[in-house]
Amino acid sequence: MTPENPEDDDASVLARSREEPSLFAVIFDRHARHIHRYLVRRLGPSAADDVLADTFLIAFGKRAKFDPSRPDARPWLYGIATNLVSRRRRMEVRELKLRLALGPPAVEDGHADRVADRVSAQALGAKLDRALALLRPRERDVLLLVAAEGLGYQEVAEALSIPVGTVKSRLSRARARVRAELGAVDLVKETSHHG
Repeated sequence: MTPENPEDDDASVLARSREEPSLFAVIFDRHARHIHRYLVRRLGPSAADDVLADTFLIAFGKRAKFDPSRPDARPWLYGIATNLVSRRRRMEVRELKLRLALGPPAVEDGHADRVADRVSAQALGAKLDRALALLRPRERDVLLLVAAEGLGYQEVAEALSIPVGTVKSRLSRARARVRAELGAVDLVKETSHHG
């Protein structure tokens, strides 16, 4: 067998990897950068590498249970990663609170506009960190998968093993809480993710 045919969907690659475990590398190559980006946003760069490795280790172990009717493994991988993040939730909230306590990093001297932009971005970043820290964990999961990772409602539902209606209600509550915390600034634009 060839290692990968471009037309092979994730389900067929995972099925073939049961007989040829080295083919699982195709799944890693296709999706690791997306899962890693999500994990960096959730846990920071140092923890993201470890959780990424754990995510793919678990996925490798569970590859025989992957639903072959799903051509894309990414929602499944996001679900595994989100479960691992949940185990580290207390550390995540502590990290957000620590960043708030330390305040923004010092601004270098420079052009007035550049300095003003940097100060504004740091203030907004601190407010956003606080808004995310105040969200219920389940709301934060949904918000970050939609807003930061660009998943549709159905993909989030698959990733978290919850109904699409639950995704929509959690996202609505999360958006309202973030808006209330940020005031007039609305970083989380209303989007229509029906896919």
